[in-house]
Amino acid sequence: MRFLSDVTVELVRHSAADSDVVWAARVSTAGEQSLEAVGQDAERSRGLINYLMRDRHGSPFEHTSMTFFVHAPIMVFREFHRHRAGWSYNEESGRYRELAPDFYIPGRERKLVQEGKPGRYQFVEGDDEQHELVAGAMEGSYRAAYAAYREMLEAGVAREVARAVLPVGLYSSMYATCNARSLMHFLSLRTKDERASVPSFPQREIEMVAEKMEAFWAGLMPLTHAAFNAAGRVAP
Repeated sequence: MRFLSDVTVELVRHSAADSDVVWAARVSTAGEQSLEAVGQDAERSRGLINYLMRDRHGSPFEHTSMTFFVHAPIMVFREFHRHRAGWSYNEESGRYRELAPDFYIPGRERKLVQEGKPGRYQFVEGDDEQHELVAGAMEGSYRAAYAAYREMLEAGVAREVARAVLPVGLYSSMYATCNARSLMHFLSLRTKDERASVPSFPQREIEMVAEKMEAFWAGLMPLTHAAFNAAGRVAP
């Protein structure tokens, strides 16, 4: 068994550049002459990208594509799949394969204690005793659950039935494909950032995924990423 405290995010393939936003936007005023912008340096159109972001002309940002591989706890995917517009998903299936014994235990840096009411709460550091309790309780639960899972499989019980005993701390894998506009919407809700004009309070585990996705995207589309931050991290 493996007990993990991090998530894996890999950029598998992409067709995403700041220049994609430019030619998609220019067709509205230039028609077929917008084809001339396909090979142009997007830096010349930084002002246009900022304008589109600021005034929320969002459709030009949809002419991009990024596919990520994500390995994370199932509880992360349950939140992730709420993002449906502009996203496509394929996740590994416990019906068709025996699930690997990878389980999530929060790292020492993960804040454990919730203070305040829903909508007005914050998380603060846990003490050593609380972290030891969490790690011990989770590991014991995971070992018992996976032993029960394996016992059923070895007795001939179908995988789709046996998997019912496994917890949401089990890791799963998926491919997630999105465009820049849908990714910005995801980031606006799943990251906490001082530059955001609308505060968000995401669960830390999905924020870990979002931060890794954002790092890849910022490298692909630096002008769009800068405009997103300048506009208060609100998706256009």
